[in-house]
Amino acid sequence: MQNIEIGLVGVGKIVRDQHLPALIDSRDFQLVATADPSARLDGVPGYDSLAAMLDARPELTAVAICTPTSLRYAQARLALEHGRHVLLEKPPGATLSEVEDLIELAARQGCTLFAAWHSRFAPAVAQARDWLSDKTITRVEIDWREDVRVWHPGQAWIWEPGGMGVFDPGINALSIATEILPRAFFLRDAKLLVPSNCQAPIAARLDFRDALATPIVADFDFRQPGPPIWSVHVEAEAGRLSLLQGGCRLELDGRCVIDAEEREYPGLYARFAELIRERRSDVDLAPLRHVADACLAAWREPTEPFIE
Repeated sequence: MQNIEIGLVGVGKIVRDQHLPALIDSRDFQLVATADPSARLDGVPGYDSLAAMLDARPELTAVAICTPTSLRYAQARLALEHGRHVLLEKPPGATLSEVEDLIELAARQGCTLFAAWHSRFAPAVAQARDWLSDKTITRVEIDWREDVRVWHPGQAWIWEPGGMGVFDPGINALSIATEILPRAFFLRDAKLLVPSNCQAPIAARLDFRDALATPIVADFDFRQPGPPIWSVHVEAEAGRLSLLQGGCRLELDGRCVIDAEEREYPGLYARFAELIRERRSDVDLAPLRHVADACLAAWREPTEPFIE
C-alpha cells in the first residue's frame, strides 16, 4: 500500500523533537502539510489553521494533533467530521467526556482514532509486561520527576486546567503502569501541590491499590534539579523489576536486561498505520481516568508562586 499522507497540527517542541524525525524515517507515512498559526517546518507547506489545511489538501488521509490539550477536542472533531484518521498526542483530551465523544464520532465516521500513549512504545516496556504477567506483586513504586523549565520552556498553557501541570509527564508513568501491571488498580488517596499563581499542580503523590490490596505509590514532581528521573520499581515474590529511563532500561534484581536508545515515536506511527489499514481505533482511557480520579479526590496544598 502506498504511503499514508498525513498533516501535523501544531508545530511545537514535541513535533520537532519526536514527530518530525519519526515521520521522516517512516515507511508508512508521508508528511505533506502542517497547521499552526505561528510556526512552520522548512520544506513542508504550512497553513494557519486545521480548517485551512483540510480545505487545501483534500488528499490528506490522516492528521496528528500535537497542540495544547485544551485545543485537541475541537480539532479532532473537525478532522473526524472531514473523514480523516486522527492521532491524538497524550493526553488525548482535557476530560474523559471529550474523548468518549470522539470515540463515538470516529466509529460513526468509520475513521481511526488513536490515543498515542508514546511511553508504552519504549523499548523495555513489552518485556517488563511479559515478565510481570504471571508474577505475584507485593509493591509498586513510581518516581517521575523532571524540570519543567527544561521540558516545557515558556509553555504557560501547562499551568492552566487543560494543561494538567505535573500530570502532563506523570500520565506517561500511568500509561506504563497500566500497560505492564497484570491487574487493574484504583486510587485510594491523592495529594496535589499547586503553586498559588497556577491552576494545575507542580507535584503530586498518588496512592493506589489493586484488587489484592497491593500498594502502588506514585510521586510526580516538576521541580527536579538536574537529570530527570523516570522510573517504575515493582517488587514481586520472584524478584525486583526496575523500569528506568522512561522505559529504555530494564533491570531484574539489579541485572541489566535491556538498555536501549529511546525510539518511541517510530513504533507509535507504525501502530497508527496498522490501525488505519485495519480500520480500527485504539483509545485506552485508563491513564486519563487515573488523573481524573486524582483531581477529584485530592486535597490541595498551596505552595509559593511558581516563577519561571
